[in-house]
Amino acid sequence: RKLIDGPGGMWNVNIGHGVEEIADAVSHQIRTMSYASPFTESTTVRAIFAERIAEYAPGDLKRVFFTSGGSAAVDSALRFVMFYNNVRGLRNKKKIIGRQDGYHGSTYLGASCSGKERDKNNFDFASDIVHHISAPNPYRKDDGVTLDEFCDAKVKELEDKILELGPENVAAFIAEPILASGGVIVPPKGYHKKTSEICRKHDVIYISDEIVTAFGRLGHIFASEKYFDFTPDIIVAAKGITSGYVPCGAVLISEKLMAELDNKERVIFSNGFTDSGHPVAMAAANASLTYMEEHNLLEHVQEVGPYFQEQLRSLEDLSIVGEVRGEGLMAAVECVGNKDKKDPLNLSYEIGSRINEHCQNLGLIVRPLYSTCVMSPSLIITKSQIDDLVGKLRKGIVMATEDIKKEGLY
Repeated sequence: RKLIDGPGGMWNVNIGHGVEEIADAVSHQIRTMSYASPFTESTTVRAIFAERIAEYAPGDLKRVFFTSGGSAAVDSALRFVMFYNNVRGLRNKKKIIGRQDGYHGSTYLGASCSGKERDKNNFDFASDIVHHISAPNPYRKDDGVTLDEFCDAKVKELEDKILELGPENVAAFIAEPILASGGVIVPPKGYHKKTSEICRKHDVIYISDEIVTAFGRLGHIFASEKYFDFTPDIIVAAKGITSGYVPCGAVLISEKLMAELDNKERVIFSNGFTDSGHPVAMAAANASLTYMEEHNLLEHVQEVGPYFQEQLRSLEDLSIVGEVRGEGLMAAVECVGNKDKKDPLNLSYEIGSRINEHCQNLGLIVRPLYSTCVMSPSLIITKSQIDDLVGKLRKGIVMATEDIKKEGLY
């Protein structure tokens, strides 16, 4: 039985499943050097990959630190921010601003920065240092408000929060270019550039969480500059970095930040993990990047991405589909109770799970997020495969809609 992997694993199977080049690279690395301590030894394979991604990085983000995954990358970035301000003598500058509907991993501080309320049930969080502003979701803006006005209001909300907490107390703003797990929320044009300018104005470090958007999802290795026209101070990446074959994450830090630490005596950022820059992960990452380059996958995404979005948006003619949104090869189909009022469906209806169940019977895997279905297929997807995916998704949505109609729920 064949299934179309609609969500591409969990946003991470970027070059597809079962690629021989990855298997060969990993096998060779295991046989030649299966492990080396990241604290005492350097490896050629790690140095090569660090240099390669630094060349793709925006601005002066040339310092690369590897982790064992995305959550560890976020935690390392946040830990670096605290360390950086301590070295500068700004020991009160500790507060972090995240966004509602954002997601930044499962470690204590990263999860605290996340803003998905349903993920916080019965958990404790670092509420003393982490604060949130609202998500820039254009679909939920008030009627009569223009997109530019909406954008400016969201940018102002960030500055207002910084001023409320005191710029001398705010260390960083962490944001995904597109809020992925929050429902593929695409901010209005100019949002990231304007918020980054606010951060620089108040000496607040901008952390761009590119764990989903990096490594080709939007047609670029990094999306911050190329797609959203801004340069952050720190980028965190993972998922597509190895195309999901081996766990790996990365933190890219600007030379400007590092320059303030380089000449300090007895200053060491003592942070790392047993598997930081693991040789096998580095082999997989190098092989994945080479595959993307040799098969022109970035250019391919730039070509098929608009077609993917166009075909998915054809689903908006269905009565239950409120909005289809996304960029590149990531998208969300949000189902609502009333299209005109944009009323959310009752979560107990489990419409996303119903759609996924029907779609799997039709040969398509869907990632349900409550009343939203997420699509982030591998970057190798063709236009004919997109047609197949959208056709199956349409049928699954229609069947799920009929289910809740029969139950008197819609």
